[in-house]
Amino acid sequence: RYLLSAGFWLVLGSAVGLLEAFRLVEPEILADASFLTFARMRPVHVMTMLFGWASLALVGLGFYVVSKSSWLPMNKPMGAGELLLANLAMWLWNLGVAAGAIALATGAINAGREYREYPWYCMAPIFVSIGIVGIVFYRVIARRAVEGIYISCWFALSACFWIAVTVFMGYQTVWKTGLADRVIDGFYIHNAVGMWFTPLAVGLTYYALPKLLNKPIYSYALGVLGVYTHMIFYTVIGTHHYIFTPLPMALQTTAVIFSVAMIVPVWASTGNFLMTMKGERLAISHSYSLPFIFVGVVGYGLASLQGSAESLRMVQEVLHFTHYT
Repeated sequence: RYLLSAGFWLVLGSAVGLLEAFRLVEPEILADASFLTFARMRPVHVMTMLFGWASLALVGLGFYVVSKSSWLPMNKPMGAGELLLANLAMWLWNLGVAAGAIALATGAINAGREYREYPWYCMAPIFVSIGIVGIVFYRVIARRAVEGIYISCWFALSACFWIAVTVFMGYQTVWKTGLADRVIDGFYIHNAVGMWFTPLAVGLTYYALPKLLNKPIYSYALGVLGVYTHMIFYTVIGTHHYIFTPLPMALQTTAVIFSVAMIVPVWASTGNFLMTMKGERLAISHSYSLPFIFVGVVGYGLASLQGSAESLRMVQEVLHFTHYT
């Protein structure tokens, strides 16, 4: 059901994005309909793809991976109560995305705040759903039939915790004025990606890659290192978008230091995945899935390395306030 919901929002969000793409060539398309203007459809497209398509797909796959990693029988991976909670979370999440799309189309927008354009009353059902998903993950892992907790489960739990903190802080009205608004903006947009989508995607890869190759992950220790350093370093790097601004220099310096430190968790997982794939060229060439994972792993490692380098002041002196940044 999660994947079906995600597929629906993928089609709808892509259609809205296609409309916006046509407008780059023909700006007057449907210009007479106020609810279809670029300023309203752009956030509809972005938020639908992020919280409708990507989030629901990752959570749906997360339920499968957490259950399998906990060695629970596939004929009954969840108890009746857990299944009920998971379904409740799905419907609340869909309600939030649908209400958000309608609100944005009718002009009710949390303006000037990237990735949190939904009004608070549309984000509230999603926030509740995040908490429910975290509870279900925890309960399933607590019933595991194996002594240890696999890396994928740690990533899933931490993603639910940090996105809940991120959404809560991002929608507090007390920080919506002055420099505090920019600090929270950097915190929110970075953590929405790096503490939600990234941990879920990396956690799923820790399950899918060994499964597809029919071999264990190269190093469990590297995986644990990646989990904990990711949770520590990523949370405070959002301010690196505001180097050489009026924000406190201590915040900027902290963001730069922790951005460079992100090389550790990123390449702990990237290296782990690449070493797991070492010597498996034949398997990769005969698989539909593995080439996507390989390209994604390499892209994750290189793009993150570029992000760490870009945070340095010597680089910002050249790139600051350009289209590149």
